[in-house]
Amino acid sequence: MCAYINRRGQVIRVGVGTPRQTQIPALELPRYGPERLCGIRCVATQLQPETPKESVLTAMALQRLDGLVLLTLSGSGFQRRGGGATGYVQAAYLAHLVPQPQERWTVSPALSLDVLVKHDFLALTSGLEEEFRRQFIARQVDSDHDRVVLVGVRVADDSKAQFQTRLLELQRLVDSAGGDVLETLHQRRSRPHPQTVLGAGKVQQLALTAQTLGANLIVFDRDLSPAQVRNLEAQLGSRVVDRTELILDIFAQRAKTGAGKLQVELAQLEYQLPRLTGRGEAMSRLGGGIGTRGPGETKLETERRAIQRRIARLQQEVNHLQAHRARLRQQRQRQEVPSIAVVGYTNAGKSTLLNVLTNAEVYAADQLFATLDPTTRRLTVLDQASQTPRSLVLTDTVGFIEALPSSLTDAFRATLEEVTEADALLHVVDLSHPAWQEQIRSVMAILRDMPITPGPILLVFNKLDRVESEALALAQDEFPQAVFVSATRRLGLDTLRQKLLQLVDYALPV
Repeated sequence: MCAYINRRGQVIRVGVGTPRQTQIPALELPRYGPERLCGIRCVATQLQPETPKESVLTAMALQRLDGLVLLTLSGSGFQRRGGGATGYVQAAYLAHLVPQPQERWTVSPALSLDVLVKHDFLALTSGLEEEFRRQFIARQVDSDHDRVVLVGVRVADDSKAQFQTRLLELQRLVDSAGGDVLETLHQRRSRPHPQTVLGAGKVQQLALTAQTLGANLIVFDRDLSPAQVRNLEAQLGSRVVDRTELILDIFAQRAKTGAGKLQVELAQLEYQLPRLTGRGEAMSRLGGGIGTRGPGETKLETERRAIQRRIARLQQEVNHLQAHRARLRQQRQRQEVPSIAVVGYTNAGKSTLLNVLTNAEVYAADQLFATLDPTTRRLTVLDQASQTPRSLVLTDTVGFIEALPSSLTDAFRATLEEVTEADALLHVVDLSHPAWQEQIRSVMAILRDMPITPGPILLVFNKLDRVESEALALAQDEFPQAVFVSATRRLGLDTLRQKLLQLVDYALPV
């Protein structure tokens, strides 16, 4: 038997079963914030004279109960006195949360009822909340970033190496977005759970981990359906973000030009439209306030209509942007200047290479998606065969990533046209990355899926100064026609320039 009591001493809920089975749903619990307890304590009974099990203590922690009192009955359970069946308490245990993440909770030794009834629960709760408040303020002062728990799900067809690489990439994405990764949880399943991705036990562990560490954001390594996001947020009590939403957030931070901001907003709206349902009950209510009650559109329908209108307007602006860039390309073609698009996996060093080749000042950083807006620069190369200077145009493009979200591909079609319309491609690869072969395959898969087949490709392995000799030998054996450079150390650039002339001669034969 479990009785839930508020701080006024009123019994607000009674259940039959363990505290784990009778716990209050997250949506019905009071919302006090991470520095407060929920204002409810639980008094429960059990027949076995033993300390609370971990499942019971976990239920206490997930609900942020003020405390848990577990009354253990005598070995015989009940005795008859005066013809009635009554029970008597053999021992009592008091458990409550503690502000130290390493311990999570504490359980008293067996207490007698006389000692227990003299316990000042309100003073205990007040002291605990003061400690939690100090911890919360310290976390806020220590960092103004999102405190993140990463979640990975390894399915049957994922190798261990691929899974670890994906988790490392997800951590880099969170770092690029400005978040602090506190913990990484993972689970191996035959397939993701259709409702919560993870199993019930792992969801409970995730909720407890996020609560203990003070995390305010859960990031999954895969795309989630709207229903999965709703279910997870209801059970975890924290905001849940999938891989695509994380990438969109990075794009929103990186966009500097009007064209970049336009395409990011379009991608975000196309992502949000099917996910409006369930993002708060307010989305399904009629507008609030005088003059808005009664029959009519729900707020959800109104919001969806507004987003659809905005998407239509942005689509038109993207079409105008495509036309403008098409005119610029036609002008370059009339001047007979060959164009080369610089492509590659994100953070491969494309912008750094463009800067050293053309003396440009494109923003370059050791971040994923540091470059979002395409940049075009002219490169003059002395043709060693004819000893005459020749001009090329290099265009830096947004970095690719494995399983590039379709909403990004559609919204950035004006930018990606720089790839399909270029005379040739310069594919930059980070040879120092442990998964460089998988990155090559990911980029080539994206190029194959483009509506127009790109021109010939020159493979350039970058960051030569960071590479072990074994990896270099493997790449040279597998790709004998590739060029090996270090953009930061300016190694191999003369060879690269001559290879670029050969590339455009091959793409545009006389």
